[in-house]
Amino acid sequence: MHRGEQYHRFISASPRDRRTRDRFLRMALGLVAPGSRILDFGAGTGIDARRYAAAGHVAWVHEPDPVQRAYLAEHCRDEISAGTIIPTEFPPSGKIDAITANFAVLNLVPDQAALFQSFAHILEEGGFVLASLLNPYYLGDARYGWWRANLVTLLREGRYAIDSASGIVRYAPRSVARAAAPHFRLEKTLPPGPASWMRQYAFLLLRRI
Repeated sequence: MHRGEQYHRFISASPRDRRTRDRFLRMALGLVAPGSRILDFGAGTGIDARRYAAAGHVAWVHEPDPVQRAYLAEHCRDEISAGTIIPTEFPPSGKIDAITANFAVLNLVPDQAALFQSFAHILEEGGFVLASLLNPYYLGDARYGWWRANLVTLLREGRYAIDSASGIVRYAPRSVARAAAPHFRLEKTLPPGPASWMRQYAFLLLRRI
């Protein structure tokens, strides 16, 4: 698994990942008011956080992995010094206007209900969570036996996990929406309908009630 500088170089050099990131960031930046406080949950090496800071927002960054966190501190040192990027534990102190979780961060969290309850405590009313999750319906994964073996479980239960060291759980949007209630409502899933079958990642927008 790539981490730190190796991860940063790998994901920055991938045309597909850059396109996915650009779509996500355009959506996030189009939703927030000027000068917003954005929590980048699972911030990685700070690529998204620097974009938020450059757009005039304050990015609170939470990254539990020490290798990723160390490279984030190097990559974002100027913004951290200026106070436009603020490393934080979770939950942070103070209220947040928006929470973003890019590149399948939430797929590593088995207890979605507890996570969204924590999000609800720190998020201003009317704020949002924008998450990029691995799309469990992605047809590009249909060539793998684990995808075919778990399709019935996905349709029946809305989620499944593969017995592996990664700890990744595949979630259908309805499963996330159920876990986020009653604090959030699922406002949008992108791409919609059958178009989603061709995308590796699905974007979920959940609004704080």
